[in-house]
Amino acid sequence: MCIVNNAYGQPIGPAVIDWTPPPAPPREIMAGRFCRLEPLSPARHADALYDQIARDADPSGWTYLAYGPFGSASAYHRWVADVAAGDDPLFFAIIDVASGRAVGVASYLRIDPANGVIEVGHLHFTHRLRRTPAATEAMAIMMRRAFELGYRRYEWKCDALNAPSRHAAERLGFRFEGIFRQAVVYNGRSRDTAWFSIIDREWPAVEAALAAWLAADNFDAEGRQRRSLRDLMPNAGTSDHPPA
Repeated sequence: MCIVNNAYGQPIGPAVIDWTPPPAPPREIMAGRFCRLEPLSPARHADALYDQIARDADPSGWTYLAYGPFGSASAYHRWVADVAAGDDPLFFAIIDVASGRAVGVASYLRIDPANGVIEVGHLHFTHRLRRTPAATEAMAIMMRRAFELGYRRYEWKCDALNAPSRHAAERLGFRFEGIFRQAVVYNGRSRDTAWFSIIDREWPAVEAALAAWLAADNFDAEGRQRRSLRDLMPNAGTSDHPPA
């Protein structure tokens, strides 16, 4: 960031010229090669999602969320109906293109057009989505939409003890910014929150790395990656944050 001095000799941030706040993300389909994201709908997605959730023998994916696991289809339907009606968070179902099934959810939240800031969160990937190209592509699609709309800053926050989430953020090109201590009380416990972000000037390089990883020629005939996303991502391996 270019720091300048004002008339009093005080350092101030650079001017933001002709700033126009971006619109809120539209409630519309975002499509990719492996997946598409559809505005979350109780009628279209709740049954398929709960079917996957009920088959998942490992409930640990709910540990760092403020809701779940859900003990019945009706309870999950009620939750979907509630969150799908809101605009912030704005929830999407992640649809696996090959099967046509809903396999996860994600949302935009803390949407702040005035400052050009938006966050991704409320991620819950079923066992059919975890560690697949579709999971990475879903995150890339959401990032791309935010920056195309004109947002300046894209955030990822998580429980500082959630090592998989922190590693996922760095793999996707987010930069660690610090830990807010005792930031949240959820599920009857205290949470320190780890903050990550990508800003607009970093996005072109991150986008290029994501596109290179998702390209057809980066996978062999068995679907195995030839180069890892961490190897392709700029500033890979430069994080200096304390271990989760």
